[in-house]
Amino acid sequence: MCRQCLKEWLPAIDANKKVFHFKKGEVLFKEGELMSGLYFINSGSVKVHKKWGSDKELIVRFAKEGDIAGHRGLGKDYFYSVSATALEPVTVCFVDMEFFNATLKVNTEFLFQLMMFFAEELKVSEKKMRNMAHMKVKGRIAIALLSLSNKFGFDLEGFINIPLSKQDLASYAGATYETVFRIINELIEEDIIRVFGKKITILQPQVLENFTKYEGM
Repeated sequence: MCRQCLKEWLPAIDANKKVFHFKKGEVLFKEGELMSGLYFINSGSVKVHKKWGSDKELIVRFAKEGDIAGHRGLGKDYFYSVSATALEPVTVCFVDMEFFNATLKVNTEFLFQLMMFFAEELKVSEKKMRNMAHMKVKGRIAIALLSLSNKFGFDLEGFINIPLSKQDLASYAGATYETVFRIINELIEEDIIRVFGKKITILQPQVLENFTKYEGM
């Protein structure tokens, strides 16, 4: 928001923004709650998820520094349609809905960029739903690992730079924990990936890419 808004609007942002800190595992906002505002991630990583059946969740996306969260509540009813949970200590910049709406009316470039962001996110969501319907789990896990490595990059040890449990990977790929556990072990045995706790590194990215093509990409 700060990058796309008019310079004259920046003092208004400083006057209206609130900075919040969340511990690992804390919920930023919860699915079904009345939307109070939007969250801009300053540091840390967040999983955005929604209920999937009575006792499961589906991870819609991951957000990191520079990303926005809470925007899926925009619309006629202004209720959060997803939840957001901190995967590690997170700092966010929060703006309430009244000020956010005023910002959109004044800053046309920010409004345009937000519209383009929504359009791109819609494409990604539609592609993910198609994959869940037609692609086998191994291909979906390959896509998940490749997309996470593209978004978060790698740390100094070569691991994808986000703490990721097998349960979170299962929720992101739309699969059961047991299936993901089995496939991850297969990928480890074939020296395609390496796992250390919640850290994953990709040893053969082209092989993972081939899985996605073979499964119908």
